[in-house]
Amino acid sequence: MPFTVTMPKLSPTMESGVIDKWLKNEGDRVESGELLLEVSTDKATIEQEALDEGYLRKILVGAGAEARVNQAIAVFTETVDESIDDYEPEGISVTEAPAPPEVASESSEDTGGDEEVATKSVSPATSGLAQPAFAPAEPLEGYTYKTPRQAAEERVKASPLARKLARDKGLDLHTVHGSGPGGRVMSRDLEGAQAAADVAFGSNKVPQIPPGTYEEESLTPMRRVIAKRLQESKTFIPHFYVRQSIDAEPMVGARQQLIEGGVKVTYNDFVVRACALALRKHPIVNSAFNSVNNTIARFKTIDVCVAVTVDGGLITPIIRHTDFKNLGEISLEVRTLAKRAKAGKLEPEEYQGGSFTVSNLGMFGIDDFVAVINPPQAAILAVGGVLDVPVVRDGELRAGKVMNLVLSSDHRVVDGVEAAKFLQTVRHFLENPALLLL
Repeated sequence: MPFTVTMPKLSPTMESGVIDKWLKNEGDRVESGELLLEVSTDKATIEQEALDEGYLRKILVGAGAEARVNQAIAVFTETVDESIDDYEPEGISVTEAPAPPEVASESSEDTGGDEEVATKSVSPATSGLAQPAFAPAEPLEGYTYKTPRQAAEERVKASPLARKLARDKGLDLHTVHGSGPGGRVMSRDLEGAQAAADVAFGSNKVPQIPPGTYEEESLTPMRRVIAKRLQESKTFIPHFYVRQSIDAEPMVGARQQLIEGGVKVTYNDFVVRACALALRKHPIVNSAFNSVNNTIARFKTIDVCVAVTVDGGLITPIIRHTDFKNLGEISLEVRTLAKRAKAGKLEPEEYQGGSFTVSNLGMFGIDDFVAVINPPQAAILAVGGVLDVPVVRDGELRAGKVMNLVLSSDHRVVDGVEAAKFLQTVRHFLENPALLLL
C-alpha cells in the first residue's frame, strides 16, 4: 500500500528545510538505509536515509523547494504497480500563500550558492509600508534598471571595439577625447584612458524608477532561525558589556615564531585557548540560563564555540574539551570545522551545545564590536583586530600593538565583578603567550 515520506526534524531549532537534491528518481527502488535526499536546514546540509524500503512513486516537493517539518514530500509504494491516484498523502497540510501585491518587476537573484532566492521589486505606493506624502511616478513599462555608471557609459560615443576593450581593461571612456567622427572614442584613444572607478567623470542621469522602490526576499531557514534567536536574546536576556584592551605585541611575536617554525596558527587560536583556561578559573562564566525552569546550568566541561560565517548566515561549531587541547590542536580543529561548516557538512553534535562563544571580526579590520549572546549560554567574547597604536611604556611614547576585547554577559548569571575578573585572566594569558603553549 502507498505510504508518505515527510520532512524530518533534523535539529532542535528546525522549522522547515530546503530540499537540496533528490538522490533517487521517481520509479526507483529504494532500500531501507539508502540515501534518499539532501536537506539544507538552519544549520547544515544533511543527507537523509530512507527509513523503509519501497518504490519512489511521486516527488511532492522538488529540489530547491522548501517544506515545513512533517510536510509530505514524497509518496512511496510497496510494489511497483500499485496505484496512487486516490491516495491522500499524510502529514501537515500546506495552505496556499496569499497572492503577492502588485509589483513593479520580478526577478531571481543568485545568492552565491545553489539556492536561488526569489525577489520582488516593490513600489512604496503598492506596499504595506508607511507611505510618503507624495505618490511616486509609475516605472516605465519594460524598464530595466541600470546603475548610474552603466547608464553613463552607454551615453558615451564609442566604437564597439573601443567599448569592448575599455570594459575588458576596466577603463573609463569619459576620461578620453574621441578622435573619431563626431568625437567618437576609437580604440587608439584608449592609451590615455584612466581606470574605471566608483566615481566617474561626466553627469549621472537619475534612473527612471520610482523613489523608494525596494526588493523583498524570503528568509532562508538559517536566516529565519538567526533572526528569531537573536531577537529573543536581545529581548529577554539582560546584556551588559565589559571592555578590555590588551598588549598584543607578545602574542604577535609568539605567532611569528611559530609560523617561522612551520606551525600555522591564528590570533583567534590564541584567544580560544586563553578563554578555555580562563573559564577553568572562572566557572561562573562557563554557565547557561535555563529559561524554562528558571535555573542556572553550570557546565562540567569547557566547550568553546567559534562563530563562522557561511552562505546565508552564521554557525558556531564547537571545540569540545577545549581546555585539554593545545594551541596546535585547537588551530587544526577550528580550520577543519570551519571548512566543513562552509560546505554545510557539519554533524549536529558539532554545532549543537557549547558553553561559551568567541566571535572574531578582526580579520575585517574591525577595532572592536559588541556581540549578542548565543542563548542559553551566559557570555560571548567579541574580538577585534590587532591595531598599531601609540602606547606609553616606562614613561615614553612608543609604537605598540593592541587588541580590543568586549565580553557580553547575561546579568542573570554573571555579575560585573566576575566578568571583569574573567577578562583580566584572558588578558594575562594573551600578554604572556608562552603560558598558552604548555
